[in-house]
Amino acid sequence: MSEDTGQEQNRSRLGLLLTGVLGGSLLALYAGAAPFITPALRKICLPFVPATSAQVDNVLRVLRARSGTLVDLGSGDGRIVIAAAKRGFKASGVELNPWLVWYSRYKAWREGVHRSTSFYISDLWKVSFAQYSNVVIFGVPQMMDQLELKLASELPTTAKVVACRFPFPTWVPEHTAGEGIDTVWVYDAKTFKSHQQRGLTRKTTAVDEDTPQSHS
Repeated sequence: MSEDTGQEQNRSRLGLLLTGVLGGSLLALYAGAAPFITPALRKICLPFVPATSAQVDNVLRVLRARSGTLVDLGSGDGRIVIAAAKRGFKASGVELNPWLVWYSRYKAWREGVHRSTSFYISDLWKVSFAQYSNVVIFGVPQMMDQLELKLASELPTTAKVVACRFPFPTWVPEHTAGEGIDTVWVYDAKTFKSHQQRGLTRKTTAVDEDTPQSHS
């Protein structure tokens, strides 16, 4: 075998080695980053988009007179839950992506609020929210009408709901804070539960009126 041939084979082996190392590095990088940049699989796709500092501040501002339990639906990396726990809430996060839940638990431990926070790997559509007095949601328009029905049927009348980025389609907000993408809308459960009940009553009455009555 000539010296030139040997050098060419060495260069080929080196090229394969470098390709393997680079490919492995990219695969490891993707494996680590994918859980943070891909949507968590839900009934309706709810992508992970971290809350801005202004959004977190606005949520805490509109809940400053509140206390008790709080849940963040689709809690992502846990920043809302952790910030709420630092303000005295018993805060929980519901998130389908296990990587984000584990990361949130680590952050809560690092921030010293692990005793007042809980993070659950769960689909928000399969969880009852009857125990919570404050709900925070960073939703998408496609899910908000269905979520209205779920929250109205499960929450106590004393609850408050804070919607971030997108408002609920039929509920009338009690007040708002922030502007643009950082806007948050606050809803009172007593109001939207009352409206839902009146709507159901009107619908039932209309159906009854349209149904032919039999006479003996």
